[in-house]
Amino acid sequence: MHIVIIGGGFAGINLAKDLANQKGIEVTLVDKNNYNFFPPLIYQVATAFLEPSSISYPFRKFFAGKKNLKFRLGELLKVIPTENKIILNNGELHYDYLVFATGAETSYFGMENVKKKAIPMKTLNDAIEMRNALLKNLEKAAICKDIHERRKYLTIVVVGGGPTGVEVSGMFAEMRKNILLKEYPELQTSASNIYLIDGGDALLSPMSEDSQKDTLKAVTQLGVIVKLHTRVVDFKDDTVFLGDGKTIQTKNLIWAAGVSAKEFEGIPAESYGRGKRMATNEFNKVNATENIYAIGDTSIQLNDSNFPGGHPQVAQVAIQQGVNLAENFKRMVQNKPLKPFKYKNKGSMAIIGKNKAVVDLPTPKMHFRGFMAWMIWLFVHLMSLITYRNRINTFYHWMIAYFSKDQSLRMIIRPEKRTKGDL
Repeated sequence: MHIVIIGGGFAGINLAKDLANQKGIEVTLVDKNNYNFFPPLIYQVATAFLEPSSISYPFRKFFAGKKNLKFRLGELLKVIPTENKIILNNGELHYDYLVFATGAETSYFGMENVKKKAIPMKTLNDAIEMRNALLKNLEKAAICKDIHERRKYLTIVVVGGGPTGVEVSGMFAEMRKNILLKEYPELQTSASNIYLIDGGDALLSPMSEDSQKDTLKAVTQLGVIVKLHTRVVDFKDDTVFLGDGKTIQTKNLIWAAGVSAKEFEGIPAESYGRGKRMATNEFNKVNATENIYAIGDTSIQLNDSNFPGGHPQVAQVAIQQGVNLAENFKRMVQNKPLKPFKYKNKGSMAIIGKNKAVVDLPTPKMHFRGFMAWMIWLFVHLMSLITYRNRINTFYHWMIAYFSKDQSLRMIIRPEKRTKGDL
C-alpha cells in the first residue's frame, strides 16, 4: 500500500509519524517546503522573539531512520483519479491512497488592495517578511522628519480578533513599552497606536464569555485600541478604510482575519463543501471519490453528532484526524473494520502578554486567566513542538525574553538583490 500525503502540517506530519515503520505501508509526504513548522508560534518569529529554527524542522531529518517514509519537495498541480496519479510542478507520483492535508490559506474576502499590501500571518515566510517589514519601518521612522509620516510607520493595525490577532497585538504592545524607546531614542517623542479590529462583537469569539471579557480588559490595559463590530473594506495610499466610514493612517496592516481551503484540479466539484473544504464521511474519505482522503483544515466532516456544522479549523482536530486515519490505514492492511473519527475537545487558549493568558477547559468546565493560564499555555505549546531540539531552543529564548523583557533577534535578513533606494 502506497500512501501519498499532500501537506506536512499538523495533520500530515501526525499521519506520517504514526505510520512510521509499519509493515505493508509505504508513505510519501509531499510539501512545497522542506520543513514542518508550528503555526501557533509564527507571530513570535514575526516579532523577533523566536528564531525560525525554533519552530521548524526539516522533513528529511525527521524521517531519517524511518524506512517506509519518504519526502518529496514539490507543489501539487493536478490529480488524475482514474489513473491514481498526481502531477507535481517537478514530476508525477502514483498512489494507492491519496491524503490531502493541505491546511488553509489566508482569505482577503475579495479585497485586492488588502491582498497586495497587507502582511499575512499564515506561513513561516509570512513571519519573516513581517519581521523585516516592521523593522525596516522602524528604521525609516527613526530618520523621518515629518511627524505625520513618522506616525504612519509606527502605527500598527491588526485585523482579526482570534488567537493570532490577540497574541500579535499584545506582543506589539509589550515591545512598545519595553523595547522601542530603549533601542530607538529618536522616537521618544513620537506617538504610535496599535489597533485590533474585528467584525464580531467579541475577541476570541469561539471561547467562553469569561475569556472574551478577560482578553478585552487585558489588551486594553496594554494600550491596544480595540474596535469591534468593525470591518476593513480597503487599504490604499497608506490608509485603512473601515466599514463605518472612518480611516486609519498606517503603513502596517497585519491580516489575521480569515482563512479558506484550496481547490485542486481533478477533484470533483461535488466533493467540496463550505469554504472550499473537502467534504468527507466519518472515516475522512472525500465524497464522490474512491481512495482519496482529507484531514485537517482542508476537510469538513458533517457526520460527527457533536459538531453537525463541521469541526473547528484548529490544531487539535488536525492532529486527532491524522492519528485516527493512520489507525484506519493499519486496519485496512489487517482487514479490520475502520474506526470513525470523533473529535475530543481538549480546550482552547490564547496568550495576551507576559503573565497574561486565558484558558478554557471543557471537562471539567474550567476557566483560567492570568499567570496560571499563561503557564498552561507555555507548557502546552512547548510540548506540542515536534522535536526535543525545538522545545529546548524555544524554552531558552522564552526564558531570556521573560527575565530581560527583551530578545536579541531583531535582524533584518533579506536577499542581496533589492530595488534601488530600499533599506
